[in-house]
Amino acid sequence: MSSILEQKKQIVDEISDKLKASVSTIIVDYRGLDVSEVTELRKQLREAGIDFKVYKNTMVRRAAEVAGLEGLNEFLTGPNAIAFCNEEVVAPAKIINNFAKEHEALEIKAGVIEGTITSVEEVKAIAELPSREGLLSMLLSVLQAPMRNFALATKAVADQKEEQGA
Repeated sequence: MSSILEQKKQIVDEISDKLKASVSTIIVDYRGLDVSEVTELRKQLREAGIDFKVYKNTMVRRAAEVAGLEGLNEFLTGPNAIAFCNEEVVAPAKIINNFAKEHEALEIKAGVIEGTITSVEEVKAIAELPSREGLLSMLLSVLQAPMRNFALATKAVADQKEEQGA
């Protein structure tokens, strides 16, 4: 009997460690998806380095309490799967949201973004953000614009002076 309790304690510890370590966690209801659709979702998430698992709700509730995320308990009803990502905040939300658009049976329930419980609307808003690389290229473009404009203005002044001198 104690070995079963020990196994359950290890599972709770594993889940709470994942909740604490992940920068982005998404809880979904996968009822209505067939095996091939769930396999396709798992494949997409795995390719992005995202851990996608199904746990018993009682285990997740206990792990959420250990991790200080008691607010998740209201979303832990019915069959749930959880996507954990330790690297990028946007990736799991983007993949799951795109998959949910194609497969209406997949329902996003909630998320935990950098330790804060988020609603479905917030998860979907995060999913609409560009990727990290896209954001960096936008930032680089904004930083380069003043220098580019200065160079163009300098060239225009030089061309004008050259025309006046000729």
